[in-house]
This record gives sequence, C-alpha cells and structure tokens, in this order.
Amino acid sequence: MTAVTTTLIPAGAPKAPGRPTRSRRIQQGVRERLAPYAYIAPFFLLFFIFGLFPLLFTFYVALFDWDPIGERSYVGLENFTELVNDPRFWGALRNTFSIWVLSTVPQLLLALGMAHVLNHVRLRAATLFRMSMLVPYVTSVAATTIVFAQLFDRDYGMLNWFLGMLGFEHVDFTASVWGSHIMVAVMVAWRWTGYNTLLYLASLQAVPRDLYEAAAVDGANGWKQFRHITIPALRPIIVFTVITSTIGGLQIFTEPLLANPVGGLTCGAARQCQTLTLFLYEQAFGRFHFGYGAAVGVALFVIVVIISALNYLLVTRIRSERA
Repeated sequence: MTAVTTTLIPAGAPKAPGRPTRSRRIQQGVRERLAPYAYIAPFFLLFFIFGLFPLLFTFYVALFDWDPIGERSYVGLENFTELVNDPRFWGALRNTFSIWVLSTVPQLLLALGMAHVLNHVRLRAATLFRMSMLVPYVTSVAATTIVFAQLFDRDYGMLNWFLGMLGFEHVDFTASVWGSHIMVAVMVAWRWTGYNTLLYLASLQAVPRDLYEAAAVDGANGWKQFRHITIPALRPIIVFTVITSTIGGLQIFTEPLLANPVGGLTCGAARQCQTLTLFLYEQAFGRFHFGYGAAVGVALFVIVVIISALNYLLVTRIRSERA
C-alpha cells in the first residue's frame, strides 16, 4: 500500500507566488518602457517652458510691429529687411566679434600654457593654486566690471597712473573704439581664463606620463613635448572651449553695459562698445520696438547655430583623423 500524506495549510497563510498572469506581465512591460521617459520628462518640460517656447515666440514677435502697450500689426519680413540695412546692427556685430577675438585668443593661449605648467611642475599647495583659478569665475560680474572700470579710469585709474609714470598721456579707454574693446576683453579674459585652465588640466591628467618620459628619453625638449603630445591630446577640449567662448562672446552684455555707465545702452555716443545683446536690449526695452528687437534675437540665434554647425564639422573631422 502507498501512504498518502497531506499538508495542512493554516487559514490566512500567504499563498505561494505563482506565475504572473498575462495582463500583469503587460503592465510591468509598459511600466519598464515608460520609466526612462518619466525620469527625463521634467527636463524637457522645463526646456519647453523656458527654452523652446520663448524661442518660438521670438520668431513670432519678429514678424510684427509689436508695441507692448499699443497696437500690434503684422509686417512680415520688414523687420529683417530693416535689420540688414541698419548700420547700427553691423556696427554692433563688428564690436561683438572684435571683443571676442581680443578676449578669447589670449585667454585660451594663457589657459593652455598655465595648464601645461600646472600638470608638470611640482608646486607646494598645488590644490590651492588649482582651486584659486575659479575665484574670478565665481566672483560677481557686476563687481568685477566696476573694479576694472576704476582701473581703466581716465583720471584716477591705476593703468593711466602707470602710463603717466612712463611719460605717456592718459588714455580715455571708454571714449575710443579699441580702448573700450580692450577694456571689456580684459574683463572677460580675467573671468574665464582660470575656468578654461582647469578644463585643460583635467584633460592633461588623463594623458599617460609614460608618453612624456619616452619623449624625453628620445631627446624631445619641452616645446616639442608640448607641440606633439599636449596639443594633440587636448584637441577635442580645445574645440569645445573655442566654441563655448565664441557663443559666450556673442552674448556678452553686463561688461560693456557697466564698463561705460555714462554711455548707457549705446555704450557711448559713437556706440563704440555696443554689442549685439546690448543693441537688442536697447531696441526692445529702451525704445520698446519689440518686433525689431526680436529680429535682432533671431539673427543672433542664426549666428549661434552656424557656429554650432562649424563645431560639429570640426569635431567630426578630428574624430575621423584619429580613427
């Protein structure tokens, strides 16, 4: 005879988990597929509200003669036609690119050299020196501009005092084109040099020391090591800093505005240091020509897109050469 045993399950005991039903599997699959989109949804929601919508609305306003407290009439592309024929726009564009060249080129070269030195020279309290590079970056732009405006002052500035000691006449930096451009460029370079230095230094930390040691054994001096090892290793980050500096230079606003407070939004009677963003602000909020100001914003957006496209082409070419 075969003994049959039975197991008694107490009342109220949890049942053993069985195989999930088809509907439950479908629900789990849907949740797993939607979870990543839910995680990134806040970013795209904020981007749509504060980024995409204002951009599209700017394109819309640029097609109107827009008075914020009056009537609004559709004018089509008249604002862009006026923009192309406006010498003030082209003057602001020249000022913007001039300040960008005077600030970006020395800034990136100095940052590259400082990063190379900090990566090779052994310094006491090296971390302190590296962290101090960020002090100009975290300093208020308004405070920085006010201090530099005093340094470049025509009558009591330290720079003109030094020129007077050398026998030169005082220079009114805010009244001349090149003087005002140099003054603003120095402010921008002082603020961003340390930041770019740390970017270059972080990239150099990833370069193996064996490469420099092997180059030194082969007889390569410091300049050859810098040219054939450091520069190729930093190509991607150099392209990145050039593009970000260009985009930031196109949007410069606070420095020229506060550097010449007497000049106001025009940055002087001759508009000698008025940038594109200052010209946009003057038209939109100074003269309340919102439609024309929006057209300036659209033109600035197109310029930034072109520069971003050049960035993509440069990065693609660099990657193809390294591959």
